[in-house]
Amino acid sequence: MITRRATKEISVGTVKIGGDNLISVQSMTNTDTRDVDATVAQIKRLEAAGCDIIRVAVLDEEAAGAIRAIHDAISIPVIADIHFKYRLAIAAMENGADAIRINPGNLGGEEKTRMVVEAAKMHRVSIRVGVNSGSIEKDLLEKYGYPDEKDSSALIESALRNVRLVEKYGWDQIKISIKSPDVLTTISSYRQLSAATDYPLHIGVTEAGGLIAGTVKSSLALGMLLFEGIGDTLRVSLTRDPVEEVRVGFELLRSLKIRVRGPELISCPTCGRTQIDLFSLAEEVERIVQTMESPLKVAVMGCVVNGPGEAKQADIGIAGGKGFGLIFKKGVIWKNVPEDELLTVFVGELRKMDTEYKNRG
Repeated sequence: MITRRATKEISVGTVKIGGDNLISVQSMTNTDTRDVDATVAQIKRLEAAGCDIIRVAVLDEEAAGAIRAIHDAISIPVIADIHFKYRLAIAAMENGADAIRINPGNLGGEEKTRMVVEAAKMHRVSIRVGVNSGSIEKDLLEKYGYPDEKDSSALIESALRNVRLVEKYGWDQIKISIKSPDVLTTISSYRQLSAATDYPLHIGVTEAGGLIAGTVKSSLALGMLLFEGIGDTLRVSLTRDPVEEVRVGFELLRSLKIRVRGPELISCPTCGRTQIDLFSLAEEVERIVQTMESPLKVAVMGCVVNGPGEAKQADIGIAGGKGFGLIFKKGVIWKNVPEDELLTVFVGELRKMDTEYKNRG
């Protein structure tokens, strides 16, 4: 049983973070924020996958202005990601950003940070104080050295120094992130930070890599932290379609029995008995279930010999044969279907079960 550490509750638009609230899954668009149509289209796909909060890059005034149209076209809160230019943070908030992500240390001095914090108070916007291992102040690097798994004091002190600066001007709607591309450094840093503050923590491994490397690194670091009760919101950073980040994030939470969204897909690793295109079948079913909300257990199995028996706890499943497949429910065969019709029939029944579940609720 995982016991969450006690944290302060803050708001990011309509989403509550910290306290007893659900751990939220975030992502970040990779479109040009100034291209409103492309950005909204990507966010809509992320919404369908369950994304709770979206972050967009704000590179200039045009991007800050685009937040208004983006915000009005979507259903989830928008965080404006700001680096260096304090005026962009203020402009983003004026245009409807629900939160901003800043590193106060690189905004150009305390006076500029004060103006950003005053704007956040005026617009009731929460602030994510985000410090990466590559953006630590020089004096802290000279004092502590570059952060690693043995000593991440520079990272911790940088984050807390910047939090104190925001607090100085009377605002406490804060969450903190301290990111490193190294798994062990990430884990040790968040453990120390968790012991030093009760602000909610955004956890993630920065620059984690592509689908495989990034998923492994993120799952190790975030999984260990979450198991210890550390983390109130997360992003799995991948060099990939951001929808994949959301999928991995929810599977991570499901695996730890922290949060369940949508069907659970189980599938066999294949063997010499497989006589059906199981890879394509499993990928397509996986894509479809990401847009569903019911907690069905769905199985895609490679052969009719063991499929229904091995996955008898599944609400619905496929067991492939040579040129045909069996669709089964709770281990009992429901229908024998030709291979070229298998996906269509299976998905049709799956969607029907999903609808029935939602109507019961």
